[in-house]
Amino acid sequence: MRKLLALLLMISMVAFTTDYAVAQDDPNVAEQVIEGAGNALEGAGEAAGNAAEAAGDMLEGAAGAVTERKFGHQLLKEYFIQGGWQFMTLVLICLILGLAFCIERIITLNLASANTDKLLARVDDALRDGDMEQAKEICKSTPGPAASIIHEGLKRSGGGIESVEKAVVSYGSVQMGLLEKGLVWISLFIAIAPMLGFMGTVIGMITAFDRIEEVGDINPSIVAGGIKVALLTTVFGLITAIILQIFYNYIVSKIDSIVNRMEDASTSLVDILIDNKRV
Repeated sequence: MRKLLALLLMISMVAFTTDYAVAQDDPNVAEQVIEGAGNALEGAGEAAGNAAEAAGDMLEGAAGAVTERKFGHQLLKEYFIQGGWQFMTLVLICLILGLAFCIERIITLNLASANTDKLLARVDDALRDGDMEQAKEICKSTPGPAASIIHEGLKRSGGGIESVEKAVVSYGSVQMGLLEKGLVWISLFIAIAPMLGFMGTVIGMITAFDRIEEVGDINPSIVAGGIKVALLTTVFGLITAIILQIFYNYIVSKIDSIVNRMEDASTSLVDILIDNKRV
């Protein structure tokens, strides 16, 4: 915008200088020179005014956007209160408890995700050196279900391949149950949240019809207000279920990945024991 104003002033000055040079030869042109300069300055002033007005509109729009964001946050609180604190509180409790279980599972599964290839390489090196106890200590010091399964396999290595495979399968089932701990509660909250929302909607509709019965006339404001409040609980219930469902699917995919690593580690352990003649 500054460049535009400078360009307009420069053009005005050039025009004024040129006309002034001509006016020296013809005095009658002086009035035209003065008038042209005045018009140029007036145009520059008008451009500056338009620029200031545009800048003001931009600032007003930015302030309006900030106000709208604040209003949206306040609107969320207002909708929460309008939906009825009884059912809205129950939906909120489902969301908080569900997120707590999700966060706990995510942290636990991330800690359980160990590098099984590196672990098996260390166990293989210890067995090649003939140190079974060192291999067991490596498994004990490594967190995660894969290390626990390998440790159980090493403990049963003296009973042959069948004993090792049986121990791995049995202990793998135990570790699988530990990985899935808490998923039942997350599924419960995913199912309960929209149900509570629907229940609040039904009760809100009943309340709206009770008001119509009391008034004795179908007032659009009463019907619309009652339906709006009734549907708010459904909206919040569905939002809660969607959020928890996303976390649930992530946790399930994480568990599947860990289980696949456990199965690969179990197969590799049998091969390592055979190669080192430990079974």
